[in-house]
Amino acid sequence: MAGTRAPIRLALLFGGRSTEHAISCVSAGGVLRALDRDVYDVLPVGIDLAGRWIVLPDDADALAAAAEQLPEVTAAAGRQVLISADPTASRLAPRDQTAVVRDTFGDIDVVFPLLHGPFGEDGTVQGLLEMAGLPYVGSGVFASAAAMDKQHMKALLRAAGLPVGPYAVLRPGQSLSEAERERLGLPVFVKPARGGSSIGISRVEAWDDLDTAIKTARANDPKVVIEAAIVGREIECGVLGRLDGPGPEASLPAEITVDSPSGFYDFEAKYTSGQTRFDIPARLSPAVRQRIQDVAVAAFESLDCAGLARVDVFLGPDDQIVVNEVNTMPGFTPTSMFPRMWEASGVSYPALLDRLVRLALRDGAGLR
Repeated sequence: MAGTRAPIRLALLFGGRSTEHAISCVSAGGVLRALDRDVYDVLPVGIDLAGRWIVLPDDADALAAAAEQLPEVTAAAGRQVLISADPTASRLAPRDQTAVVRDTFGDIDVVFPLLHGPFGEDGTVQGLLEMAGLPYVGSGVFASAAAMDKQHMKALLRAAGLPVGPYAVLRPGQSLSEAERERLGLPVFVKPARGGSSIGISRVEAWDDLDTAIKTARANDPKVVIEAAIVGREIECGVLGRLDGPGPEASLPAEITVDSPSGFYDFEAKYTSGQTRFDIPARLSPAVRQRIQDVAVAAFESLDCAGLARVDVFLGPDDQIVVNEVNTMPGFTPTSMFPRMWEASGVSYPALLDRLVRLALRDGAGLR
């Protein structure tokens, strides 16, 4: 038909080499189910735990979480491909050079790197896509790397005048000094410096348990962050770029209330039903809600984020706000916090995905 616009060819990247592989797959299933196929020609590209890139069937159900098993990308499920860092070359090529490739296989308009954790959310894939000259959803190399590393994230937030809680950083071979123990107090949270989904995190209520918690964190990352516990309500707020104006905007905040044996919002509480209550939107006065939204936008801008982020804060008994984390690629199933906060703010899940892709196409690759 004359005047019909060709679909946007979108490569959806998911899986990856990090411990958050399965969560990325579940997020990808939600996105695949919601993308409008009249608008998008979707190429699902899974990355297996060994780092192989595999073109998979466009099947959202295959990425759903089963009762006893989370989804995983496997090399046997599709065709292995390579991505070229040469912006003048075909974007994707078959790993088996004898394979027959359809003409449009390498023609990609935009990439949605729905990867969580290291080797995906930390600037590594973003750098590869920049080299390839491919527009992509989300933050660039620097913001992705800075937000993933809790040490540098906190330093940048503090430099911007935003409140962060007391913390200490342990590099390989280091231990927490007596002076640091006294400064932080108990309890503390021991975390991999560059991890997510609460994997490898421990709550420590006695110093005798600290070494075990550090060992657990270092199984995921040789650099460890130890944070003083913050008393307060756990509030999250989504931040989203605008298509029609300068600066990002914030969603209605949400509150998380945890009833977990661990005493905090750990992996089981996040992904096991019945352990967590979500209030969306959070029960906040208009003034406090606006302050949280302002802090979320300021945190987004202080790290030079783009596209989207979820900003997690603590709200103290005296309404003091402490920034805990900035997540540049939050979970993206329809029931994840980021889409649900925007749904409550008037942006549907399909509209949210479309806006993110349009932002990526508008901004393109390279310096922004």
